[in-house]
Amino acid sequence: MSRIIDDLKYQYRTGGISQKLIYWNVGLFAIPAIAFGLLSLFGINIDYLYYFSLDSTTSSLLWKPWSILTYAVFHSGIFHLLFNMLILHFSMRLFLTYFNQKQLLGLYILGGIFAGFVYILSYFVLPVFKDSQSSLVGASGSIMAILFATVTYNPYMELRLLFIGRIKLWHIAAFIIVLDLIQLPLSNTGGHLAHLGGALFGYVFIFLLRKGTDVTDVVTKIINFFVVKSTSKPSKTPFKKVHKNYTHTTVQVESKIVRKDKAQQQIDEILDKISASGYDSLSKEEKDFLFRAGK
Repeated sequence: MSRIIDDLKYQYRTGGISQKLIYWNVGLFAIPAIAFGLLSLFGINIDYLYYFSLDSTTSSLLWKPWSILTYAVFHSGIFHLLFNMLILHFSMRLFLTYFNQKQLLGLYILGGIFAGFVYILSYFVLPVFKDSQSSLVGASGSIMAILFATVTYNPYMELRLLFIGRIKLWHIAAFIIVLDLIQLPLSNTGGHLAHLGGALFGYVFIFLLRKGTDVTDVVTKIINFFVVKSTSKPSKTPFKKVHKNYTHTTVQVESKIVRKDKAQQQIDEILDKISASGYDSLSKEEKDFLFRAGK
């Protein structure tokens, strides 16, 4: 058992943000579920999700403001968690084809916040929610932001799906949007509106990024500030270190996007050549490049 725990710790330490996000979601489901499940055997029943879920009323948000963040890492059941983690893993792999880990974390957080506010706002403006209250948990809003950012950036990215074959990324996105729209009047209306809010934020992220503004820099700067503050000794010029971290982050983001763009352009050219003349028309170098890119 200790070897398993040590292995999990090692994977957590060496893994990137993408792996840590899944660990956080699974841990925040499993640990309290087991702990409070055992307490219930002794007659102690505590609805811990009540303190971390996002309620549809602003008054509730006033006394638990952390819920605008925590709702996106808690889940109501094992199947809810399993489905979201599978989609999150799929979406993160696509996203990291073009962007970096810091942008991933920033988009997960900001997309969840935006989706949460869309959820709350819908209870104020839509007549269907008149005199009704609800609570929201789950990473779906954040996942939709990550997935639709990738879709907006390269909607024609081709994927090979089991039993389906080659399909473009925008086809998957369109299917998900239609599914949410169909289910809006049927059940979990607020949740589906949060999904759409997350998808909208993913689009806005790419729109602003192409204009030269990376909104995830806000999250990166806040994290860098607290990391530097907690790990560095007091000095006369503490803010100089933070400024250097911000500059480094911005350069890394820009170079990552440019590098990914060139690789994707080369892949697109090879795929076009295959469509026109077949796989056998590729040179050995092109085949090797396509093989490496597919790993």
